[in-house]
Amino acid sequence: MNTSTPPVIPWQETIFTTLKQGGIQQVAYVPDAGHAHVIRRVQADPDMRDIVLTTEEEGVALAAGAWLGGQRAALLMQSSGVGNCVNMFSLLRSCRFPFLTLVTMRGEYAEFNNWQCPMGQATQGALELMGITVLRASTPEEVEDLVGAAVDAAFEGGQQVAVLLSQRLIGRKKWIRQ
Repeated sequence: MNTSTPPVIPWQETIFTTLKQGGIQQVAYVPDAGHAHVIRRVQADPDMRDIVLTTEEEGVALAAGAWLGGQRAALLMQSSGVGNCVNMFSLLRSCRFPFLTLVTMRGEYAEFNNWQCPMGQATQGALELMGITVLRASTPEEVEDLVGAAVDAAFEGGQQVAVLLSQRLIGRKKWIRQ
């Protein structure tokens, strides 16, 4: 088992920097390898708070509570977690809370786990059906602009926004037998 820290990919550092510059103070997540670098950076930053969730829909409520308390929050999740949040997304719409989520995609490019495919294929549609604006980053060059635009749309424009980080951007996952 390899316990070393994976190398930093520049677009992952860009996400952290953009969230920090955007005034995000709380970052909620269910642990996910695609978000691992951002999570580690948030944990190391004394001005940001990381909140580990037991399920993704808790993050929707947390983001609403952060806003009511005068702070900005972001929810990090994998595409499979979007399905867990659909009912809670009605809170955002009904109360018009700003909302920002960054979603690492599964069930797309070179997916080895067929259990990831149904929700991965439905993620964008589910978000859009719940009134959430969807932006998609497929290349490293798109990440900074799209995440920055999402932060502005959410917290300056009062919108609900999801940035999908494509599986191709994240890279192939391999099943490793131990």
